[in-house]
Amino acid sequence: MVKNNDWDDELGSNKRQRKRRRQHRQPRKDDASEQRKDEDFAKSEQDHFLSNLEAKSGTFKWMKEDRYKRMFRDIESKIQGAIGAGTYDWVDRRVFDQVFDRMTLMSLYKLMKGGVIDTLDFPIARGKEAHVFHATDIDGKTVAVKIFHTSNAVFKNLIQYIEGDRRFGGLRRRHRDLVDIWVRKEHRNLSRLARWGLNVPKPIGIHKNVLVMEYLGTEVSASPKLREVHVENPEVVYDDLLQFLAICWQKANLVHGDFSPYNILWHNDAAVVIDVGQAVIKTHPKAQEFLVRDVTRLVEWATKNGIEISLAEAMYEVLNMDVDHIEPVAFSDEEE
Repeated sequence: MVKNNDWDDELGSNKRQRKRRRQHRQPRKDDASEQRKDEDFAKSEQDHFLSNLEAKSGTFKWMKEDRYKRMFRDIESKIQGAIGAGTYDWVDRRVFDQVFDRMTLMSLYKLMKGGVIDTLDFPIARGKEAHVFHATDIDGKTVAVKIFHTSNAVFKNLIQYIEGDRRFGGLRRRHRDLVDIWVRKEHRNLSRLARWGLNVPKPIGIHKNVLVMEYLGTEVSASPKLREVHVENPEVVYDDLLQFLAICWQKANLVHGDFSPYNILWHNDAAVVIDVGQAVIKTHPKAQEFLVRDVTRLVEWATKNGIEISLAEAMYEVLNMDVDHIEPVAFSDEEE
């Protein structure tokens, strides 16, 4: 866990490094004059932006402090697309107000300085708990960045998925603590499912309320949800998803908990399961209840797509399917 003074040390270190670089450089007078003009203009633009934020809401007063202004200046150009000043100018400042508070900006700063992400481009999904953004890593590869909201109390309604999970003992009920736990929970669930070769986005990085993972989609939009597409061979998809639930239960010892067409993407002609933050371990007090609910939703989707199957038949398959041949794959990003 990163403490506040860690941020002060890191920001102070950056300042000292910049000072040493300035001392070693001996630019020509004309170059130095132009550089000062550029820096003054950039500072003026940033001060204007921060003033507008403060005028709209006192929430962002902290950004006027020198240490945070330096931090924001380092990453401002890398998040312009996400806050409405880039190519995708349909995004308005409400996204900034809702998503980019101090905790989030610090997390993005840490991930950018660590090379996990380079730019945050535009939002591709919005929900009660989080916004998901199209982004790039330091090598120019597209990744997805899921930013969990810290300004509302939605996670208090999801505490049933956390209590009873031995992986997250000593639960505190402060909102920020719940957000941190929820993000770590999604990261660990993704890692465990990926370890068993299941079709989920691969987790890449995490810091507090920001989760970086594999991107599923095109250059301009994310892959559609299963509920939004017409599937030519629903029987094949049903069999794949039934096997997903069986491996999840028998091998990964997890239950998804919200297994609906809203939480399954259609990517490269295959179903990819997402939003696993609520997934619980097999020993959770409500694990069996959640499993029945997951299978029920799969049966409902199958019935709508012309497949004749009963809940009893599907439950029997999930509990008794032969998955002995399934072995864990090389994926070391998960702690048991």
